[in-house]
Amino acid sequence: MEITSFSNPRIKQLRKLQDKKERASSGLYYIEGLRIMGDAVQHKADFESVYYAPELLRSEFGLELVLQLEAQGIPTFNVPAEIFKHFALKDHPQGIAAVMKMCTNPLPEVDPSKRQVWVGLDAVADPGNLGTIFRTQDATSGSGLFLLGNCVDPYDSSVVRGSMGAFYTQPFNAMNLDEFASWKQKNQVMVVGTSDAAAVDYQSIQYPSQMVLLMGSEREGLHPEYVSLCDALVSIPMSGYSDSLNLSIATAVVLYEIFNQHRRSGLVSGEKK
Repeated sequence: MEITSFSNPRIKQLRKLQDKKERASSGLYYIEGLRIMGDAVQHKADFESVYYAPELLRSEFGLELVLQLEAQGIPTFNVPAEIFKHFALKDHPQGIAAVMKMCTNPLPEVDPSKRQVWVGLDAVADPGNLGTIFRTQDATSGSGLFLLGNCVDPYDSSVVRGSMGAFYTQPFNAMNLDEFASWKQKNQVMVVGTSDAAAVDYQSIQYPSQMVLLMGSEREGLHPEYVSLCDALVSIPMSGYSDSLNLSIATAVVLYEIFNQHRRSGLVSGEKK
């Protein structure tokens, strides 16, 4: 099918999906570019519609994606380059985009026979940080994320793009304090939080095979109500002028300590899947 008008309702919707309220009310979100489209297809994400501009889409891989999705019955729209650039996020778009249906992830169940490491994020605000944490969780064989309190929208385009495909490999659940506390109590999972005031070095404890690493917001760290849920608090030592690390970097530092401990004990392979 072809769309030739800027005033087409579908084109208007593509622009509106940059707004969090529109995403929440519609249950849809927007992705753009060859890499993320390929990742979404590979992981069988739920497509609502596909848009491509033949003048811009010069990739054989991209053209194959369009044909593959069209063959699956996904509504596919051919648009002129000027219309595609109208809704595209990038200055030099690759000519392929899609509207996706939001996923619903059930609360994770703990399997004592498996290594399961989750990351809990208390009010993380920066989309780039959240996207990077998705990516690091995937790299360290993580089990998913808990988005606690007033977190940034995980369906923000910057989050999805920054995850480099890990958005589709890491299940996530948004919940409040009471819901997280109830899940922790029911499953008896150890929660390890980070704090610059903690006396325990992050490398000095043994991390269990089932656990949640709880990280605080960029500006305030862990709020007291989440600290009270922690079974242990650890800190990352620093000796330079700076008094803090970027949230995604701090998360990566501790996740790789957990990953390496588990790798040495045979709980996880260091080989790429």
